[in-house]
Amino acid sequence: MSRPARGPEQDEDVDDAPLSPAERYARSRERAGHPYLTEFAATRPFSLDDFQVTACRALEDGRGVLVCAPTGAGKTVVGEFAVHRALATGGKCFYTTPIKALSNQKYQDLVAEYGPARVGLLTGDTAVNSHAEVVVMTTEVLRNMLYAASPDLAGLTAVVMDEIHYLADKFRGAVWEEVILHLPPEVQVVGLSATVSNAEEFGAWLQEVRGHTTVVVDEIRPVPLWQHMMVGRRLFDLFSTTTPMDGGAVTRIDPALARAVSDAESTAERWGGGRAGDRGRGGGPRGRAGQGGGGRWRPPARVDVIERLDGAGLLPAITFIFSRAGCDAAVAQCVRSGMRLTTEAERDEIRAVVDRRTADLPEADLAVLGYWEWREALERGIAAHHAGLLPAFKETVEELFVAGLVRAVFATETLSLGINMPARTVVLEKLVKFNGEGHVDLTPGEFTQLTGRAGRRGIDVEGHAVVVWSPGMDPRTVAGLASRRTYPLRSSFRPSYNMAVNLLGRLGREAAKELLEQSFAQFQADSSVVGVVRQIHRNTEAIASHAAAMRCHLGDTGEYLDLLARLAAAEKQRARAGAARRRDATVEDLAALRRGDVVSVPAGRRAGLAVVVDPGIASDGTARPLVITAARWAGRLSAADFRGPVPALGRIRLDKFVDHRSPTVRRDVASAIAAAVAAGTVVEPGRGPRPEPAEDVDLATLRRAVRAHPVHGCADRDTHLQWARRWQRLVTENAALSAKVAGAKGSLGQALESILGLLQRRGFVVGDDLTPAGRMLTRIWSETDLVVAECLRGGVFDRLTPAELAAAVSCLVFEARRETLAPPRPPAGPAGTAIEAVHRIWADIAADEREAALPVTREPDPGFARATATWAAGGSLAQALGVSAESGQELSAGDFVRWCRQVVDLLDQIRVVAPAAVSTAARSAVDAVRRGVVALGTT
Repeated sequence: MSRPARGPEQDEDVDDAPLSPAERYARSRERAGHPYLTEFAATRPFSLDDFQVTACRALEDGRGVLVCAPTGAGKTVVGEFAVHRALATGGKCFYTTPIKALSNQKYQDLVAEYGPARVGLLTGDTAVNSHAEVVVMTTEVLRNMLYAASPDLAGLTAVVMDEIHYLADKFRGAVWEEVILHLPPEVQVVGLSATVSNAEEFGAWLQEVRGHTTVVVDEIRPVPLWQHMMVGRRLFDLFSTTTPMDGGAVTRIDPALARAVSDAESTAERWGGGRAGDRGRGGGPRGRAGQGGGGRWRPPARVDVIERLDGAGLLPAITFIFSRAGCDAAVAQCVRSGMRLTTEAERDEIRAVVDRRTADLPEADLAVLGYWEWREALERGIAAHHAGLLPAFKETVEELFVAGLVRAVFATETLSLGINMPARTVVLEKLVKFNGEGHVDLTPGEFTQLTGRAGRRGIDVEGHAVVVWSPGMDPRTVAGLASRRTYPLRSSFRPSYNMAVNLLGRLGREAAKELLEQSFAQFQADSSVVGVVRQIHRNTEAIASHAAAMRCHLGDTGEYLDLLARLAAAEKQRARAGAARRRDATVEDLAALRRGDVVSVPAGRRAGLAVVVDPGIASDGTARPLVITAARWAGRLSAADFRGPVPALGRIRLDKFVDHRSPTVRRDVASAIAAAVAAGTVVEPGRGPRPEPAEDVDLATLRRAVRAHPVHGCADRDTHLQWARRWQRLVTENAALSAKVAGAKGSLGQALESILGLLQRRGFVVGDDLTPAGRMLTRIWSETDLVVAECLRGGVFDRLTPAELAAAVSCLVFEARRETLAPPRPPAGPAGTAIEAVHRIWADIAADEREAALPVTREPDPGFARATATWAAGGSLAQALGVSAESGQELSAGDFVRWCRQVVDLLDQIRVVAPAAVSTAARSAVDAVRRGVVALGTT
């Protein structure tokens, strides 16, 4: 890798110009002062940049460091120097990362440099050479080692915390602060972070809790980044300046871009407009600015975007699409178009990598995994990358992309974190994403993080970021995102039950409170109150203004808005209840079908009439009938193929033995169905009048109340409601801000007291001592830690088989990606009984938490239980995914593997702390789940 700038550690005999005597003297003094850095720099194939030199000097001087720099700037060089210095001085170094994929990647890098004997790996489910001088691990593993007082901590001199800005993560961020607070004072902390706007604040906290800490901030990208917008199929510079964004020049919107956007907006309005986000990609004729025929504007097809970038020499590219389905659809579109971005020689290389990476995939699972379609796309140089992919598939894509063999990747935003996978160009289709609750605008920090992938150091002279224009998108908005570098780091730290018992057991109550009050969360809370109070004051003024603007002379707009909200909630609840009733009717009717019954499949590829060849009743009473359709398709149906009752529309006679695999037999059966319809013995659905569903009384009352409200008849109703919604939003925001102020004025120490009080009432703590149950809780690292401990203490998992135990445990880790209309159906038998007991224990704990004003533990979700039971009992991947779909959870293979591994992780913890019988079952359950695709890959 070549770099343009030289650092002071480079040997003088390779400098371009001879040194003066004074410079020689200064160089010798520098070497004498930092011999380890001089030695390390000589091993690098490039000159160290100034920020790297500054950070490494601080480390050699015995200080901790926080390095904040853009993606690709070379922060990890500082972590590598920490490893080098630890080994050179006879000490140990731990290198922590937030995710297993990063740990594996760093482990391979360090093994390549120092050899496998000196480097180890610990990622929870992987342990390689764990007593080595250098151990790469996930941050959670180090946290657990600290609480367990592991003997491997002896001799530890430095800890590298890669991606330390993860401490802002809502679910896992507390781990980083726990580690920083618990590490012995003599251990140097090396924090490597993305560029954050409050680095000085974070550094000040590190200085306070860790002692001498040097903050090194570098905001210069190693590869300049150019910003563009694509309007239709035309690519424009975003700024008119000839200097890239990092040059610090005063910039303005390119006039050619402004004219193109103005023309496109006018054209889109004439065609009827429409947001890009409201419609699919591709298809249909395209005219000016990408609008389609039929009076609808269309964005440029993804195929066109990739071809345009290819023509401009801007591949490889990562296109960020904030949807897994969107990523997969983009790949399918490119393949269908015949796009090929690889040569024959490159295809041979791709096949070799794919074969090596997937050699252990079970042959029977290839079809359900979509292996052949995935492989064909890779051979064309095209791939998707998202959390729903099988880990082995993701790792293959990463390897091929880094090798330059895959040139177009469609990815979700998770790719912007951690994995080393830079591109020449990054494309953003939208500036809006779904955050799990609603669609929100990208923040400048998110925009910076996503576009930070553009520009490969040592390969590209410059990187490129392309935003695809859509109606309503103002180039000035894009310019604002591109020119601001605001990414504030906010602590997500709060004590958990596991943390509380570990702190109490190791430090005692008072010392534990003092430690928590040293956290970054408390540091920020104490310093942020003034700004929050100012915001409350501004909001209060705006609330008064909005209240005046929403006033209606006919009636109370706030009251009318409340009625509308209640009506919307009631309609949603009715829709859910209706869906549940329809699903129950489907299950009941399927179980009642007999051989020869004719049914109607309402939609999908199997739509039409079908005759039941085999009712397919399982031992738990569910049915998956084998059918032959009028379109000559044969296969099994499930509840997922129907949306309500499945009445028998008539019967036809079948031979004693029907070979559904025979095309001739399928043709004859299809002819028999047609003949029965013609004869009237089978009545096609939809011939008679459909009964109107009875309207809910409360719903009808609410609708009448809305129509009768005075504001409903106001000519300016929509304007009043617009202001009322703004007023309501600010009132809600002010309530949250006021709670934040109240919380800041309290402390995490008080939160710890509340937790310990609840644990004392439940028998885990007595005074300042842990009971046996409390000591068990110290070894359970789970978001539902207290529920797990109470289940073990209450014998919920006793006498379960390994498959039943795995199913029951799954409800404590699984969380559906989206809410389903019908509640998931748990498995029958002992596993279902155990899940019901888990839910009762959770409800009891949740009541105590509400009483203690503590955050309520997430409710157990049985949506993965039947799939887990099927897999743990030896079922195939297709069977497990099919059962999951029947339970209302459409899981990808990658999701299935990820949740199985989380089940394995919790089973492993249960194995350690449970009584002998449950421990044995847990060990067997781990083996039963960790097989096939679940055992493959490393992420």
